[in-house]
Amino acid sequence: MARTHNLGFPRIGAKRELKFAQEAYWKGQSSLAELKASGAKLRQRHWENQAGLDLVPVGDFSFYDQVLDMSFTLGNLPERVRGFHGDVLDNYFRVARGRSAQAAEAHAGCCGGVAAGEMTKWFDTNYHYIVPEFTAGTEFKLDAGRLLEQLAEAQAQGVKAKPVIVGPVTYLAIGKAKDDSDRLALLPRLLPVYAQLLETLAAQGVEWVQIDEPVLVTELDAAWQGAFETAYGELKTSRVKLLLATYFGQLLENVALAARLPVAGLHVDAVNGRDDVLPLIEALPADSVLSLGVVNGRNIWKTDLNATLDWLEPLAQRLGERLWIAPSCSLLHVPVDLASEQKLDAEVKSWLAFALQKLDEVRVLAQALNQGRQAVRAELDANGADIQARRNSPRVNNPAVKAALAKVDARLGERQQPYAERAARQAALLKLPKFPTTTIGSFPQTADIRQARSQFKAGEIDEAAYQAAMRAEIARSVREQEALGLDVLVHGEAERNDMVEYFGEQLDGYAFSQFGWVQSYGSRCVKPPILFGDISRPKAMTVEWIRYAQSLTDKPMKGMLTGPVTILNWSFVRDDQPRAVSCRQLALAIRQEVLDLEQAGVRVIQIDEAALREGLPLRRAQWQEYLDWAVECFRITANGVADETQIHTHMCYSEFNDIIASIADMDADVITIETSRSDMELLDAFDDFKYPNEIGPGVYDIHSPNIPTEAHMVNLMKKAAERIPAERLWVNPDCGLKTRQWNEVIPALTNMVSAARALRESVA
Repeated sequence: MARTHNLGFPRIGAKRELKFAQEAYWKGQSSLAELKASGAKLRQRHWENQAGLDLVPVGDFSFYDQVLDMSFTLGNLPERVRGFHGDVLDNYFRVARGRSAQAAEAHAGCCGGVAAGEMTKWFDTNYHYIVPEFTAGTEFKLDAGRLLEQLAEAQAQGVKAKPVIVGPVTYLAIGKAKDDSDRLALLPRLLPVYAQLLETLAAQGVEWVQIDEPVLVTELDAAWQGAFETAYGELKTSRVKLLLATYFGQLLENVALAARLPVAGLHVDAVNGRDDVLPLIEALPADSVLSLGVVNGRNIWKTDLNATLDWLEPLAQRLGERLWIAPSCSLLHVPVDLASEQKLDAEVKSWLAFALQKLDEVRVLAQALNQGRQAVRAELDANGADIQARRNSPRVNNPAVKAALAKVDARLGERQQPYAERAARQAALLKLPKFPTTTIGSFPQTADIRQARSQFKAGEIDEAAYQAAMRAEIARSVREQEALGLDVLVHGEAERNDMVEYFGEQLDGYAFSQFGWVQSYGSRCVKPPILFGDISRPKAMTVEWIRYAQSLTDKPMKGMLTGPVTILNWSFVRDDQPRAVSCRQLALAIRQEVLDLEQAGVRVIQIDEAALREGLPLRRAQWQEYLDWAVECFRITANGVADETQIHTHMCYSEFNDIIASIADMDADVITIETSRSDMELLDAFDDFKYPNEIGPGVYDIHSPNIPTEAHMVNLMKKAAERIPAERLWVNPDCGLKTRQWNEVIPALTNMVSAARALRESVA
């Protein structure tokens, strides 16, 4: 009998209940007890949603981030937050976002926030985790309170609990040594704490523990491979059974390593790594469980159940009770429930599966394996009909788009002149000072903006009233920027709900959900568009808004666009053609918008590619193929303009030192990046690589409520000037400001402009 389980469930709630509870507490509108009660209520509901599984994850719920949870479980707290005397959850929020609720800070006698933990992408997803911090002297001490509390709740509810933790090798691999020490040297100190944790769970009656080691699907040198042997050799004496879980990719050369680790079971991503499965079956010990992730945990398309069963049935005959069935990875990366959707039309909806529907797919597959296909014939027939209808739908296939794509050649991606000549022409036209200041694009999405958008969608106000409200907000943003003294302005993006969704709503080939929210980080949730068909742009998307904003000022106004690679990577992308093909279709559509902006007189155009790096394959051997088409798509988008038109791009919260040459190949005139949380460490790439164009290293961490001082920003820019000539440096925040409040933004930008003026004086 094949068993069923899940690796993790979305924690935010079907209607983003966790987000609203978090933010109410941070704003001082609710108590810590109320926040914890909200979390308990969500956990109870989510366990009920998974009640049909043989084993249910516990500990996958988090008030911010599962990696930060593991840091606190291991007692690995940054020095700056030790000695805090308030509730542990308040200290946890201080690491996550620089501070907890204002009330908690005051109660603890704090004089303000602390530096928030560095944040980066979880492997190749759009989920952000808080990077563990290490030094050569790091010590670990078990604090299992959070996990034990959730386990007790689950057991009281009758849940067949499988605690979930981040494994020791992955935990070290995804962290950062602040003193450049060897992270692997910490393994002997770390493993006894893991052993103690497993023993603590065994004492609570736990049989199975899921220990996540996704780093196994990456290329590992001999030292890191040896770390796996050491770690699991030491943990094999635990009284619990370990299910070592890998996901997001293929094991490839790590198959033999994974198969010989002394664990009771191994989970593999059979969506991305199907070719690993037969070698694993041959290599695993005869009594080892093999869990196959056969339902895609990262995308929202229905599984072809009949085709999956064709593949699974012979494996089930070989493995018997050793076979477990699950999603490929945690369902953290997909929305909760398709059933509540009212916005999606019936045809597109019939092609989709959200978290609850994916668990139902797992149930149907296991039931078919255990009882025969006839036991679930109706479900299999309905699924087959939906799969075939999607394949044949004329909404998916547009011959005109395919014909346009066939005409693409290398000339579309070339500027007329090299950067040096373009820069001189742009300088003569724009007349900017040294250390020019700008922002990344968005300004606070106020309650008035959200109310107007909601009223317009509900039909309570007409389009004219909505546009008037948005124009008023744009005018406010322009006034504030002129008062601050910024050099290149933005229109503030009041009319945009999301930097990807806004564009997707105006492109053919996209669909949009009502409740398709997923967590990006903390309380930040996004609703990825659903890219289901060939992409085209029926009409201009941004021109009138930017033209209006430019009419309000004599200063340069940036046209703000999201680039094709980011639109692709932040969408749920069709799985019936290569991603590169979909990206080229997007590039052609956004290129039309760039040319229309230039035709409207816009001389600075920013094409954000915040997600360029996260699309990288997990294995370096596969990087170049991706980078070739990703850079090509950006260049197709950006390079139809005249030399006088200045092209900007933006990237945030990504380690890109190792792809800096490809970023230079994009040939944007100006690139803005995140560097504030990393204290300019991201600029280490420029020690060995002479970046040829202009760059704005972000000096204002917009994901923290802390307001940076002028001196702090001057210091960061001076560090930048050690690597990049001052005449090619811009001063800007590290990301858009939509999530902040005006009362935070104004003083922070005031200090930023003052910092730029101080820098100009220092080099005069």
